[in-house]
Amino acid sequence: MAKGTLGQDVSDPVSTPEDDAPHRKAPPREVTPLGLFLIFARIGLTSFGGGLSGWFMREFVHERHWMSEDDFLNGLALSQALPGVNVKNLAIWIGYRLLGWRGAVAGFCGIIFPPAVVIILLGMFFSAIASFPLTRIALAGAAAGAIGLSLSMAITAARRLPHRVFPYLVLVATFAAAAVFRVSLVWTVLIAGALSVGYEYVREARQS
Repeated sequence: MAKGTLGQDVSDPVSTPEDDAPHRKAPPREVTPLGLFLIFARIGLTSFGGGLSGWFMREFVHERHWMSEDDFLNGLALSQALPGVNVKNLAIWIGYRLLGWRGAVAGFCGIIFPPAVVIILLGMFFSAIASFPLTRIALAGAAAGAIGLSLSMAITAARRLPHRVFPYLVLVATFAAAAVFRVSLVWTVLIAGALSVGYEYVREARQS
């Protein structure tokens, strides 16, 4: 009897055709839409100042082992290239990879709605205490933590690049275009993405 890569019997009668889709591995048995919603809600409610992609990686790759690091980084790259909020895109992608459209809905609702309610309440609270110096210090500390998480995520992604010259040239050029020359992100993503895809297509064609 065949076994899935995560140890699940792919012929188990409780599996659905959606779970056995060729483009997605069968999820672990403990993954449920409600469970995904609660995980994303907890991350969204306890991650102050941003940097949620680092928490996502720790939660789903390092602690729960529900997906590989390569799968996660592919989703991170896709979520950053698509329009909209990166963390929302990533939550939808992770949910879809694990539970199909039900997981995508759970990821979207979990990362959006509970934090939105808290943000409204906190906004009312901080507007009342904004004049106190301690408030600005607390916000600055949260921002520093978010920068550290984002930097950690960027270094991890950069280390997973293929050890070839061209990917690193694209990395440096993208950073220079966005951070130094202030090129529009739309043009940066389109040009860098087209060059990367074209390069990999030609390289694979030559190797085959």
